[in-house]
Amino acid sequence: MTGEMSEGVRKLFEEANFAHLATLMPDGSPQVTPVWVDFDGRHVLVNTAEGRQKPRNIRRDPRVAIDVIRQGSEYAHASVRGRVVEITSEGAEEHIDRLAKKYLGRDTYPFRQPGEQRIILKITPEHVSSMMVD
Repeated sequence: MTGEMSEGVRKLFEEANFAHLATLMPDGSPQVTPVWVDFDGRHVLVNTAEGRQKPRNIRRDPRVAIDVIRQGSEYAHASVRGRVVEITSEGAEEHIDRLAKKYLGRDTYPFRQPGEQRIILKITPEHVSSMMVD
């Protein structure tokens, strides 16, 4: 079952709000990372790089949780539990540049490392909860 994303929750993911992504380590303990996020109308999108802990954890167990909080209004937030249904490098370089524009106001992502391969994690929401107090 897909979790319903209200217009307010979608806006949280579309605006330049930071999120925290939780994945599961091999021993079952949580691993949490602050991330930039996006929403494509169906999936929450997270851009990361191969070799990092997030993709290793997700390939073993695709269950994730992600919290997003509106900047300047920490009482407006949403929590999404779901699964990563796709990991793709297609369009990932362009996507990280769009996120750099959204979050930094820069045309290109300034933190690229030599040989780094960017990937997009596509998360299907299964459970969504939110509080939208401004």
